[in-house]
Amino acid sequence: MTASRPQPTPLRVILTDLSTEVVESWRAAFADTPEIEIRKGSILGVAADAWVSPTNSKGRMDGGTDAAVKRHLGAGIQLRVQQAIRDRFAGTLPVGSAVCVPSGAVNPKFLIPTPTMTGSSENVSRTLNVALACAAAFQAVHRQNESAPGSIRSVALVGMGARTGRVPARVCANLMWTGYTLFNDHYFEDFDDLRATITAQLHDIETAPPAQRVRITPPAPRTARR
Repeated sequence: MTASRPQPTPLRVILTDLSTEVVESWRAAFADTPEIEIRKGSILGVAADAWVSPTNSKGRMDGGTDAAVKRHLGAGIQLRVQQAIRDRFAGTLPVGSAVCVPSGAVNPKFLIPTPTMTGSSENVSRTLNVALACAAAFQAVHRQNESAPGSIRSVALVGMGARTGRVPARVCANLMWTGYTLFNDHYFEDFDDLRATITAQLHDIETAPPAQRVRITPPAPRTARR
């Protein structure tokens, strides 16, 4: 089920990565969205209510940003992530879904793992996984703020799939722009609807020019039957 809803609390979004190429690609892709903060550096140094961590479908935090976050927050964070995946997704978190779990720390208060790949160290450069994962992470923010208004007022993200997943930096940046604009335009109550909407509209993106950004057209709100 989908519904168009305003974002009740302005969300501060910080994009941060160690890669100069990713940072410069973000600056190009988000040139007309000046409210986005873009910086070069580790997510571990960013003060935000939530960090988004690209992960795998089992929530094994054994590589890339995941591993760095686990070292920073402690091994217990992986246990919380995997418990949430068991409770809400029967142990396997599909690409295009996300969970939001308390981090056990003051900064960040929440961790939002979202898979860019099913297993570990997969090449996802020829998939829509970055758009799916980014959109899912932002929708997890929507859902957390719906259950506890104002609990996430700031969120930090890295270049999703740009390192382990081998997605070219400019493609990564454009797909993350797609995920962010969809967050501003629409609220999905169901991750299945989110995946179906993105997949239907981006299925032929490989034929588009490398620098082209694609804005998803939100589905019309469903009307209740009487």
